[in-house]
Order: sequence, then C-alpha cells, then structure tokens
Amino acid sequence: MHIDLNNFKKPCQCGRTHKIFVKDILIEAGAINKLPELLDGIFDGKKEEICMICDDNTYLAAGKLVEEILEGCKVLKLSSKRLHADNHGVKLAEDQLEQQTKLILAVGSGTIHDISRYLANKRNIPFVSIPTAASVDGFVSTVAAMTWNGFKKTFPAVSPILVVADSNIFSRAPYRLTASGISDLLGKYTALIDWEIAHIVTGEYICEKVCELELQAVQEVCSCLVDLRISDSSQKRLAAYEQLMYALLLSGIAMQMIGNSRPASGAEHHISHLWEMEVINEPVDAYHGEKVSIGLVIAIKTYTKVKNAIRNGHYEMKQYTGLEKNILLEAFGPKGLYEGMLEENTPDPLEQVDKERFRELLPKVADILDKLPTEESMNQLLSDAGCLKSVHEIGLNESIIEKTISLSPYVRNRLTFMRLIKLLNLA
Repeated sequence: MHIDLNNFKKPCQCGRTHKIFVKDILIEAGAINKLPELLDGIFDGKKEEICMICDDNTYLAAGKLVEEILEGCKVLKLSSKRLHADNHGVKLAEDQLEQQTKLILAVGSGTIHDISRYLANKRNIPFVSIPTAASVDGFVSTVAAMTWNGFKKTFPAVSPILVVADSNIFSRAPYRLTASGISDLLGKYTALIDWEIAHIVTGEYICEKVCELELQAVQEVCSCLVDLRISDSSQKRLAAYEQLMYALLLSGIAMQMIGNSRPASGAEHHISHLWEMEVINEPVDAYHGEKVSIGLVIAIKTYTKVKNAIRNGHYEMKQYTGLEKNILLEAFGPKGLYEGMLEENTPDPLEQVDKERFRELLPKVADILDKLPTEESMNQLLSDAGCLKSVHEIGLNESIIEKTISLSPYVRNRLTFMRLIKLLNLA
C-alpha cells in the first residue's frame, strides 16, 4: 500500500496545517524491488554516491539484496555486537562514511535508523528508510533518541524522504523484534492519556485528530495480534504485519505533524529511558520496546491506583517544594549526570502548574484515566502478543519499581501524569 500523505497535510480541526517531511511510503510484499524507480523520483545522483548503512544481521536480511539491486552503491556494515544508538555507534559509522556520500540508505531497525538520521542531519544529506523489522515507531521520526555520554538525549535529526517497507522482509524478522514493535505501539495508550491530562491542566496544545489516528491504528493492530503469530507465510499473516508497520509509521507521522514526540512518548517511555541510563540498574539486555512494555504495565498500575484514590478521596495536595534534588543527586551524581538532569528540568514543568486548578480538575483527570485499558486487559493484550510484562523478564528486581516511578519523570522535560502525581499524597 502507498500511504497517501496528502491526507495528513490538509488544514486540521486543531487550527494548524501540519508539516510532513517524508515524501513517499510504500508498504507491500516485494517493495524492495521497486527501490530503483522510487529513488529515480527523488535522487539524481550516482549509485556510487549512495551509502547503505546496516549491520551484519540486517545485511543478511535485506542489505545483500539492496546491494544487488543498486549495484555500485557503497556498503557500510557495522558489527551488531554491542551496537547501540549512542555516541560510540555514531563514531563507528561516521569514521567510515565517505565524504562524497549524498544519500544514506538505513537498512535495519531502531539503532541503524537513529545513527543514519543523525549523520544525515549532520552531513545535510537525505536518507531513505528500509525497515528490516516492525520493531519501533521511530522510522520516520525527525529526532534521534540516543544515549550520549551516558545521558539519554533527543537530538535534532531528519525524517527519511522515502520509506520502502517490504513485508516479505520485515515479517521474517525474529518475533522478539516484532513483539518489541507491538510493545512500543501499545505504549501510545499512556502517552496519549499523559498528553490529554497535560492539555487540560496547563492548556498545552493538543491535536484531537492526531490522537484519534493513533488510537485507531493501535486498536486495529490489537485486533490482529493472533495473525501476527501465525507460523506460516499466509496472506493473512502478511496483512497483519503490514497493518503493524502502518501503525508504527503512522506514529512517526504523528510526531512530524506535531513537531515533537508528544503523541508517541509519555511515562512509559521515560521509564525505558531511565533504565537505559543505567543509574539505578545494571545494563539491561532488552530491546527498547520491551522496556516500554514493562514501563506501560507499571504506568497503568500506578495511574489506576491514583485514580481510585482520587475517586475515594484518599489523597491530599502536597506542598510543592521544587525538584527533588536529593534523589536526583543520589541517582545521577555518581555518573556525572546530575548537572545535566538539572538542565533538562529547567524550567520545572510542575512550576508551571496552577496547583489549585489542578486540585479542582482532579475529578476530570480521573475521568480521562478511565480511558486507559485495565491492568487485566493490558496484561491480556501483552500476553496475546508475546510481549514482556515484568521487570523480572529483563533481569531486574521489583524493588527497582518504586525508584523508577520516582525518578523517571525527570528524564524528560515533559509534563506527564506520573510527574503530576508528585503534587499528591495518597492516604
């Protein structure tokens, strides 16, 4: 299927005309074979000026075929061993990227795409996305989420100008990668609730059309989870994978429309980012989506507990005294990240909240929280999809959850309900 991007560029009911930077998206079986003609429409350089960035695994999955189809293009193959979207991964690729490169092909999943979009932005050249797994929602993101010198940061980057998603390729990825993509997608449930609550509390801009598009895409994927786990190569399975890829790409388009990651990232992602910073835990051998999945479970359980306390009157407003510098210093200080955390949290989002208005809005906040799936239904969805649900599954102990809830809202300067909870004492 070709995604009609013009539908997202029309004047919107929110009052804005949204910008879309990706020019074309093709999702279908055999899409990779159309790469030469698709490139002809957007790139007039020589094949020798194209560089494909991949790793040893994604080269076997799709890179070798791309190399044959685009004979003469350069191949930059990184070792997948301990390759991450961080300053070390960027340096590995940058040191090998020839100066005459005028177009990058990112052949891989999240890590390869973040490295490629970062370098494309730095070199001021375009890049093309060729996903090898339906594992993340960041393929068409305009930012690169990276760990930089131990600090989780979001860097300005560029969207691909073209996405060529071949379902014959990404449907054959190890299922663990697919489950990671489903987890990343299900995280939109809490991300969208965080956005809606921030909107009513502070007046932060929100686009209801974007929220509706995202939620509809998530629900359509939820309806075909069983088909994603079919072991054969049936058309039904392929169609489910294409629906998943569409939903993941739509999440990225939503970020383009809004201009940041607000529609796709909330408390569940902040939990993942905190663990990736390794300040309260040892290194975790888990994909981004797997950590988001567990973060989603923690967020829903926490939000449900607070919602019930609001409804039952088992809470009181807390006197807000500013950033919890003592716990920030204790957690981030040993790694030299404390000053960076203070900078990230300036201005403090909670300082912008009218505390009395927030108190008055709590019944409405509880009504918004009702839109979340229940703990039971979310656990069932995650089980159906083969996603992770518990910290134990990634080698962490439950004792880390309390610290995670306390520290994760500080990872990004963004108002989430997890952060607003700091204004409440539960009885």
